Amino acid sequence: SRLTTKIEELTAGSARLNTEVKNHEKEVAGHQASLDEATALREKQLAEFNAEEKDLLESISALKAAITVLSKHHGGSLLQMSRSHMLSVATTLQHEMQKHSSLLEGVLSPSERRAANSFIQAPEDYFDATPTFKQSYAPQSGEIFGILKQMKETFESNLSESQKEEMANQKAYEDLKAAKEEEITAGQAQIDTKTGELATTDEKNAQAKEDVVDTKASLSADEQFLMMLKEKCQMTDKEWEERQKTRQQ
Repeated sequence: SRLTTKIEELTAGSARLNTEVKNHEKEVAGHQASLDEATALREKQLAEFNAEEKDLLESISALKAAITVLSKHHGGSLLQMSRSHMLSVATTLQHEMQKHSSLLEGVLSPSERRAANSFIQAPEDYFDATPTFKQSYAPQSGEIFGILKQMKETFESNLSESQKEEMANQKAYEDLKAAKEEEITAGQAQIDTKTGELATTDEKNAQAKEDVVDTKASLSADEQFLMMLKEKCQMTDKEWEERQKTRQQ
């Protein structure tokens, strides 16, 4: 019947909408998971960048201070420097060479490393006014000055690269975030629309099923009436009246 067909159509529609809602929910959850993953990675990258930037800025600052001290004696012998200044430069040089050994790989030549190590290991040799055997080979302030400048430039260049990379990472994250949020919003809108359609479909289906029950009940009443008519036709009016009286008693 027409109602049965309608119920079948509505039931199929309900199943389809249910599947569509589930699929959209799955898609939205996938987009959200991607966004959460990207956010966690961005936070990790930012923390690493902040630590690296702080570290490099401290190193650049320390090297600048050492260069300032040395520049006052640049071109002359390190003998002209005070002991405390000499030790502070040697300590800075040693600390930065150790801390950033991988960064300085291939930056300082073997002879520069030897000169730096010679200065680090025995800065006190530069205080003796009487030239010693060692001192005749000791690097002049110019060489140490050059090494410190080279290290500072390496760190500054590395810092600049890190800052550029950080900006690119942030931009990429912002683009991804915007795209994912757009997809999540669109998906959620689909879920809301389909959920509304589903509620309407289920309501119509329930009504159609109710109509079927009512129709069956009304058919049953009509059938009873037809049977009574049939009975009446088979009897005389008198018999019919008596039958009715009997029924009413």
